[in-house]
Amino acid sequence: MSFVQRRSGSLIYHTAENLDEIPNLSHGFSTRLGGVSSGVLTSLNLRGAQASGDTQEHVQENYRRFCAAVGMDERRVVLSHQVHQDTVRVVTEQDVGKGLYRDRDYAADALVTNVPGLSLFVFSADCIVILLCDPAAKCVGAVHAGWRGTALRIVQKTVAKMAEQFGARPEKIQAAIGAGIGPCCFETDGDVPDAMERAMGAQAAPFLASCGAKWMVDLKGLNRRQLEMAGVPAEQITISDLCTACHPELYWSHRKMGNARGVQAAAILWKEPV
Repeated sequence: MSFVQRRSGSLIYHTAENLDEIPNLSHGFSTRLGGVSSGVLTSLNLRGAQASGDTQEHVQENYRRFCAAVGMDERRVVLSHQVHQDTVRVVTEQDVGKGLYRDRDYAADALVTNVPGLSLFVFSADCIVILLCDPAAKCVGAVHAGWRGTALRIVQKTVAKMAEQFGARPEKIQAAIGAGIGPCCFETDGDVPDAMERAMGAQAAPFLASCGAKWMVDLKGLNRRQLEMAGVPAEQITISDLCTACHPELYWSHRKMGNARGVQAAAILWKEPV
C-alpha cells in the first residue's frame, strides 16, 4: 500500500490506500498548497491565526477548502492542542468545533473517538502524524508524534486507548503514517537516541544511525515499530516516503523555515450511518 496525491482545484493533499479502502471513512493529509493565506504563510496554512499571524478569515477558509476536498464538515472539526506529551483525549460531541470555532479546554497530542461525524485533526511541520481506524469497532484516532511524543510511546498509548474505550482490536487497526522529517534530515544530539532506547530498548536500534558526534533518527520507522509492538500488523501500516524538510515547496518545515510558517494537518472522520 502507498500514498496517493490528490487534487481539488489548486488544493493538493494525500490519502493512504489502505484507509481509502475502508467504507464510511474519510481522511486526508494536507500540504501547504491550495489555500488563501499570503506572504510567508502562502497558501494552505492550517495553524491558528493567533499563533501564525494569519487572519482568522484566511484560516477558516483554508479549513473549509481542505474539509470540502476530503469530505468533511469544517463546522464539526476537533483540533488537537499539541504540547509534545502523551495525553490521548477521548473526543465526544461536546468537543465539536474546539480549536477552530471554540477554545480548547484541554491539551492533547492524540485524539480518539467513536462518534460518527466528528473530524479529528492533528498537525505537523516536521513531526510525525498518524491516522488510525478499526473499521470493526467503528472508531478512529489521530496522533501527533514529535521525538518527545515518540519517546513517550504516544502511538502505542493511542492504540491502547482505542481498545480500552471502544473495544478496538490492534490486529484490526489500519494505520497511516504521513509525511514528516526523514532520517535524511533529522540530525540530533545524543539525547534523542538515548530517549528512544529507554522507551524501546533494542527495538529502537535499527532507526538510529551514528554520524560522528550526531545521530540521524528515523521517527517514522520508530512509530511504525511501536505500532507493530502494539499489535498492529506490519501489512496494515502505510508510510509516506516524503520528507517535509526535503520538500519545502510542498510542506511546512520547522527545520527549514523556523517559526515563520504554517502547519499541515492529518484528519480522519468516521461517517454518519446512512
